[in-house]
Amino acid sequence: MRPVRIGTRGSALALWQAEHVRDWLARASGAAAEIVKIRTAGDQFQQGSVAAIGSKGVFIKEIEDALLAGAVDLAVHSLKDVPTEIPAGLALVAIPQRDDPRDCLVSRTGAGLAALAQGARVGTSSLRRQAQLRRARPDLDVRELRGNVDTRLRRVEEGTLDATVLAYAGLRRLKLEGRASEVLSQRVMLPAVGQGALAVEAREEDRATRERLAAFEHRDTRIAVTAERAVLATLEGGCQVPLGAWGRIEGGRLVLDACVCAADGSEVVRDRAEGSPEQPETLGRALGEKLLAAGADRLLRMAGR
Repeated sequence: MRPVRIGTRGSALALWQAEHVRDWLARASGAAAEIVKIRTAGDQFQQGSVAAIGSKGVFIKEIEDALLAGAVDLAVHSLKDVPTEIPAGLALVAIPQRDDPRDCLVSRTGAGLAALAQGARVGTSSLRRQAQLRRARPDLDVRELRGNVDTRLRRVEEGTLDATVLAYAGLRRLKLEGRASEVLSQRVMLPAVGQGALAVEAREEDRATRERLAAFEHRDTRIAVTAERAVLATLEGGCQVPLGAWGRIEGGRLVLDACVCAADGSEVVRDRAEGSPEQPETLGRALGEKLLAAGADRLLRMAGR
């Protein structure tokens, strides 16, 4: 029997994620797997913002194409890179337990966000992070920064930037969590939809692969990210919009926070919803509609959605 072929991007973090799934498959079912690296549009165009590339799913489209063509059997993604619309014939067959969803600041001096010098240069390509940084510290010089984790850390080490903001889960997976100067509270910066979670994608018709991965599913994570993705879908946004969302189960209830910020941080629409874990999409859509009614649509148009 040939090995299961796992499609992934080639960055250190993406490879860790694919290896994590490969190792789990070996432990759970004894299935052998090989990793197939695939270069995506987001990897090929490293200059300018992700939004300027002009398409949703810029970090996964080529991997999904390989999956549909039968060149790989499953794909492993950072869920925050996965658009809310999945191509026909594919499905997110497993969402394992989520890691820490928060963002973190890595500064050259070890200073936290409040202690950064006035006018400090902070790099990030995320419109969401840029907007929330500017809201928390309007004096900062927030700059566009693309590249993998190593590239972003190196820009800070070299002194080109004073700090950068990264997903804390990514640093943890690469055993670099000690580099974080501050893990940012969700009160200061709501994470991206699906941040900290992985998504395993496969062909809908591939029953064998789906059955192999069934035990990798984590119910509470699926519920939380389903609610977050419903907010995103309601706002008709791609992965690059100034939207933060954080869902979780607390006391048996699904709690969901979400916000939309003006790109310059001058305005924010933020709200919370609570409801049954059995209806995460309904809760997410309702919160999305509430944000729109409070002016989120205007802020998204200003940000160039």
